[in-house]
Amino acid sequence: MSDVIKLKKGLDIRLQGKAETVFAQIPLPELFAIKPSDFKGLTPKMEAKVGDKVQAGSVLFYDKQHPEVKFVSPVGGELVAVNRGDRRVITEIVVKADSKAAPIDFGKSDPAAMSRQQVVDKLLESGAWTYFKQRPYNIVANPTAEPKAIFVSTFDSAPLAPDYDFIVSTNEEFFQKGLDVLSKIAPVYVGTHNNGCSKAFSGAKCEKVTAFEGPHPAGCVGVQINHTNPINAGEKVFTIQPQEVVTIGKLFATGVHDFTRVVVLCGSEMKKRAYVKTILGAQLTTMVNGNLADGHVRLISGNVLTGTQVQPDGYLGYYDSQLTAIPEGDEYEFMGWAAPGFNKFSASRTFFSWLTGKKHEYKLNANTHGELRAFVVSNEMEKVFPMDIYPEHLIKAIMAEDIDKMEQLGIYEVVEEDMALCEFVCTSKIAIQKTLRNGLNLMMKEVG
Repeated sequence: MSDVIKLKKGLDIRLQGKAETVFAQIPLPELFAIKPSDFKGLTPKMEAKVGDKVQAGSVLFYDKQHPEVKFVSPVGGELVAVNRGDRRVITEIVVKADSKAAPIDFGKSDPAAMSRQQVVDKLLESGAWTYFKQRPYNIVANPTAEPKAIFVSTFDSAPLAPDYDFIVSTNEEFFQKGLDVLSKIAPVYVGTHNNGCSKAFSGAKCEKVTAFEGPHPAGCVGVQINHTNPINAGEKVFTIQPQEVVTIGKLFATGVHDFTRVVVLCGSEMKKRAYVKTILGAQLTTMVNGNLADGHVRLISGNVLTGTQVQPDGYLGYYDSQLTAIPEGDEYEFMGWAAPGFNKFSASRTFFSWLTGKKHEYKLNANTHGELRAFVVSNEMEKVFPMDIYPEHLIKAIMAEDIDKMEQLGIYEVVEEDMALCEFVCTSKIAIQKTLRNGLNLMMKEVG
């Protein structure tokens, strides 16, 4: 029986627009893209060029610092564009799909009969290594690093998050196969939800299964790491998502890198809310055309706390399994925050929403309802941050670029998603996640 950890600190933001656990049929788009901006600290170096014919699994670019880390095409077809932004930074590598193009066969493998290095080499060759993120810093994992553990959170507690029990229900065998592969690299720790989960998760064969109970961010893998096997100075851990574990399991079982990705379409401004099967990096047109409400809509690849704003003709984020649509909130509101109301959500009881009960759902928008203000210590962040870290003091140390203080206050243990709620409740309107990323980048540069 797994251990149970109950978290009291946190906050569940109950948004309108939860998707039904059913699959909707949508056609696949023609265009797919890999965006280097999805990978923190990456300097891409192109391997393929515009006009090249590629297969699913063909190398598009690699990491300049670690050439063995390859980023591959999710579909077969033709590389049609390498889009660039300011200072000619690569923003998108776009491939036009050809349904007749066969994927690369990397060969079936039995992880039990392979050495650790052979497993790593196969993951690198197929491009599946890029699914691993390394902490500290939340960067693509260094293949020469030796992590003390690999962590998998099998549930997401963010607003309108996908149900991984539903997504993985038809691939339970491949999920365990993926865990077997991961176990050759480092001990695997699985985090599950205590209020019921599939046998594939609760009965996973790995180093340890731990059940978590409590409000968001209980599903964040960083919080689970902090409560099961914290990162100490000089240590590294890898993290990976459940769908990616399934993909790795399929790779070793079939020899083919399957880029299928189940995505949940949700949010109050999404007309048909359901789960759809697409391919990693898919253009969003077939998911949103005719499916968005009238008016000014904010479309987000990911959840409302940590996701990235995208356009309807943009592309799905590399690590995203959620597409959320909410109102932009740029219309004028009479009296603004001073107007009382039962339909206004508040973490601090500013409004009367606390009288409506825990089942009431809110239609929130992207309006911040105020500008940047003086940053004072108020302990409001500590109420929603279930880790043994002082978030307000850490953010102040980052702003001061005090490296010693940042280390002492636990910067190695956190990444943006862990502190997203702190940004949500911050009355000073500080961009907590951006500030934290600046601090992590500074630590990478100065400490390594």
